[in-house]
Amino acid sequence: MVPESLSCRHGHSFDVAKQGYVNLLTGSSKPGTADTPAMVAARDDFLGAGHYDPIADRLAELSAGAEIVADAGAGTGFYLGRALGSSAVGLALDISKHALRRAARAHPRIGAVVADVWKPLPVRDQVVDVLLNVFAPRNAAEFARVLKPDGMLVTVTPGPEHLWPLVDRLGLLRVDEDKEGRLAASLGDGFAQAVQDRVEFDVELGHKAVAEVVGMGPSAWHERETPIGALPDPVSVRVSVLITGWRSRW
Repeated sequence: MVPESLSCRHGHSFDVAKQGYVNLLTGSSKPGTADTPAMVAARDDFLGAGHYDPIADRLAELSAGAEIVADAGAGTGFYLGRALGSSAVGLALDISKHALRRAARAHPRIGAVVADVWKPLPVRDQVVDVLLNVFAPRNAAEFARVLKPDGMLVTVTPGPEHLWPLVDRLGLLRVDEDKEGRLAASLGDGFAQAVQDRVEFDVELGHKAVAEVVGMGPSAWHERETPIGALPDPVSVRVSVLITGWRSRW
């Protein structure tokens, strides 16, 4: 049963919303470009259709045996729910309360907390076995703090060919060619690469699924150059991501 409120050691109390999440955003944090209800609905439908299942399957393999799995930038909790083993518990962290309403229902052993990944995370030191970070911002110092000494950070980032030919045909945001280098730089000297897999596959997407994959990501904030209706139906789309496991040096 979900408690009605949470409290900290300083005596502060935080109510749990009826949708199952708790909001720990501070006054200086603003949702900004947090996922909107429309983006959340698109992501929920697209991921629920199984289009990214190979990514979720690999994350589950890397999380095997973990007791506590957290997801920084968890969105709807899809990947976190799939990563939890038979006895593991999960913590979904995201700045979008709309996304966390879904995350709170994604798995019975997920706790959902509205929090800013760029700020200190509402997590104790060295308690997380696996920390997922899927297409989301990274806070290296906080990630290192919350991970156990033998814990692992698992990042998922798009490759140069991700979502082609949609990127070209619809004028979507392009992936930086030096994305891999910037990923390593963003983690500084605090993490060492332990494992890396390039997961690539093709999916056949109808126009509805194309609208969902476009509408659930950063390109949702930008106007498209070409209408989706001009594409073949269905269209073959390339999925290309880099899944990297990191160990903390701190």
